[in-house]
Amino acid sequence: MAGNRERVRVAGRELTLTNLDKIIYPETGTTKADVLAYYAAVAHVLIPAAANRPATRKRWVNGVGTADKPGEVFFQKDLEDSAPGWLPRAAITHKDRTIFYPMVNDAATLAWFGQINSLEVHVPQWRVDSHGNQLNPDRLVLDLDPGDGAGLPECREVALLARSILQDVGLDPVPVTSGSKGIHLYAALDGTQTSGQISAFARELARALEADHPDLAVSDMKKSLRKGKVLVDWSQNNAAKTTVVPYSLRGRPTPMVAAPRTWREIDSPKLKHLDYQEVLRRVRDGKDPFAAVVNAAAGAAEASPDHGETHHDGDPRLGKYRAMRDRHATPEPFAGIPAGGNSFVIQEHHASRLHYDLRLEHEGVLASWALPKGVPESGGKNHLAVQTEDHPMDYLTFHGTIPKGQYGAGTMNIWDTGTYESHKWINGKEVIVTLTGSEGGGLGGSKKVALIHTGRGQGKDAEGQWLIHLMEQEHPGGRRRHAPAQAAPPEQEAAPQGTKAGDGGTAPPREAGPDAPDAPTAADPLEYQPMMATSGTPADLQGSSWQYELKWDGVRALMVADSERVRIFSRNGNDVSRTYPELTERACWPEQPFVADGEIIALGPGGRPDFGLLQGRMKLARAADVAKARTAIPVQLMLFDLLFDDGKDLRRLPLSTRRRRLEEFFRPSGCPVNLSPVLDEALKDLLDSAQELGLEGVMAKRTDSRYVSGQRTRTWIKLKTEQTQEVVVGGWRPGKGGRQDTVGSLLVGIPDGDKLQYVGRVGSGFSTRELAELRQTVERLGRKASPFHDVPRPDAADAHWVSPELVGEVAYSEWTGPGRLRHPRWRGWRVDKDASDVVREG
Repeated sequence: MAGNRERVRVAGRELTLTNLDKIIYPETGTTKADVLAYYAAVAHVLIPAAANRPATRKRWVNGVGTADKPGEVFFQKDLEDSAPGWLPRAAITHKDRTIFYPMVNDAATLAWFGQINSLEVHVPQWRVDSHGNQLNPDRLVLDLDPGDGAGLPECREVALLARSILQDVGLDPVPVTSGSKGIHLYAALDGTQTSGQISAFARELARALEADHPDLAVSDMKKSLRKGKVLVDWSQNNAAKTTVVPYSLRGRPTPMVAAPRTWREIDSPKLKHLDYQEVLRRVRDGKDPFAAVVNAAAGAAEASPDHGETHHDGDPRLGKYRAMRDRHATPEPFAGIPAGGNSFVIQEHHASRLHYDLRLEHEGVLASWALPKGVPESGGKNHLAVQTEDHPMDYLTFHGTIPKGQYGAGTMNIWDTGTYESHKWINGKEVIVTLTGSEGGGLGGSKKVALIHTGRGQGKDAEGQWLIHLMEQEHPGGRRRHAPAQAAPPEQEAAPQGTKAGDGGTAPPREAGPDAPDAPTAADPLEYQPMMATSGTPADLQGSSWQYELKWDGVRALMVADSERVRIFSRNGNDVSRTYPELTERACWPEQPFVADGEIIALGPGGRPDFGLLQGRMKLARAADVAKARTAIPVQLMLFDLLFDDGKDLRRLPLSTRRRRLEEFFRPSGCPVNLSPVLDEALKDLLDSAQELGLEGVMAKRTDSRYVSGQRTRTWIKLKTEQTQEVVVGGWRPGKGGRQDTVGSLLVGIPDGDKLQYVGRVGSGFSTRELAELRQTVERLGRKASPFHDVPRPDAADAHWVSPELVGEVAYSEWTGPGRLRHPRWRGWRVDKDASDVVREG
């Protein structure tokens, strides 16, 4: 990575990276781009060492400086207000305040750390559970810190001595050269002892080393006692202390790393600290000595006598779940391997009282809430939620009868299951997610809900008292569906006296189904915004059933009909019926009201869709112009989905059912309307054929996908044979030579906050007619200030700026390191799209 600004997607999250060429380590010339690339490469080994632990950070905003002139460093605990809402965090209450700490649970968090120059990451030896509770430590650490006159060789000697003592008590430590001065020793624990108990043990170990080797080791931190010796710092096992996480960079004059090592390396007289490039090579070669600590901690917990028999998930967060159940008497699962996904289940639990259990996959377990009245059906009234014990992953598919006399006795059925998108998660405080259920599930589609801790209750019950609130969901173009202006604020539902987890109320009403009489009217186009696909590759199609269609190189069209007329709406909600009158003749369509989705195309001389040719129709509105163009540029509509038919909203039905309904709905009429065929061939053959025929690509759609209006989803994937990108015009440069009276090139970008991210200039691919009109078009939108975040000086030298309103599409060969389009070529205007619709593809 290089350059000044780049918009990237990391672990499913969008981040803007800036000042990528900024020097962070002056002595080696290491840039922010290098730092970000390092953390991306080691994320898979660093995250297991840091996950679920509140992280403190050391930031060098202006770089680390040099040995003679160190840079200013900031030590940060509390999470900034500017931190993304999706960033995992833990709320830890101290004596005088509550601090929200970030948790390094995904690669996106690491990238965000790198973006704000948080080079060092420090964590305690304990984790938090999904309730926000601090668990017992799952590892011990000794920090071997050399005093004046001592160095790494002396630390090496003490490390070998400490290893023998730890092995005598059944612990197998892993060494980490700290990247600063000394060595850290880590040993996995089973989670049965408190931080105080582990600190006391570590202190006695340090004193034993000091007593046996007084000339080499010291356990007292007084500097006067440390000269020529190695401090065995046991205090970092205190619950309030932290240690730099393995694989973290250090804020030294050169980019050193806290690097896990083997004992063979420690035993070598050539032992030295490692820099980030050396660690990168080790990680790429598959070396991860610290995995022994991560894996041993889980194994030790599983073997602990406090956790019962083996053959279950050894995660200590499941201790309460196991303690409440007799594995020999209940069919409930006791296993569940963490899958690292984002699944959820809502179970209908006929216990002493009917209630619903919501479980969200979170950090290897299922965070669980009992919902006495289920998921709210509107935002007008919040329902009670009671957080219960974490459940094992196998509970995602559990249904059956829990016998009488057992905890939660009664029948349990799956009400809905699917995946969720996390918008915010603060353990023990607040969770905001969008749940997307399955075909026929009780949710009836996607719902965005917030779980909010109330702070109510007394004693141990206070921890579990939450509310669940149904949130508004965004519609395309940033529009939201709001409650009426006079609507009362949401009513807060208080916990019924005596309510406990496992109690319940009445069943939550299901949403109106496809046959409901109050289904949305077909005449309201705002209710039926197009569902959008995501660019992808064949690798994104693993593990599901997909259907394939050609990707038609045209413009999206929603056909909205009542009993009298048919209208056409573009993707940005504009009525374009006058532009394509041949598609709106009522006799061409079935008599009943309907909403159908398709693509308008114009066929070129070779019989292939030609987006450039379609440009001659897209901007016409006057009847005379349209009538003239109909002969020269005939269009066709390729139908591929049916959203509403004969009084029924079909969007909640799976694609396979909607497709069958579409085939029953469509009737050949001699009008230029056709069904987009479903292709029954191998994907590779389809892509090869599309490439050979010069077609845009293939659309892959999950057969169980619901139609989610106005949202971009990964259940529809577009597989392109040519790379294209929608762009927003933000400026232009005058032409030269034969183009001196028109435009030489357009400066284009992608929306990024309140401005555009500059992605390059395009000067080829324009037709003669387009060039004749272009100068007038851009001059009409002229403005003084640049709408871009930044533009390279050579490109901005003679540029004229315009309001960022015009959307076009370009083809290109690849993205360059600085986030520019290589060899962009103009394909045409996208008058069917607003600037706010444009996102970076791929």
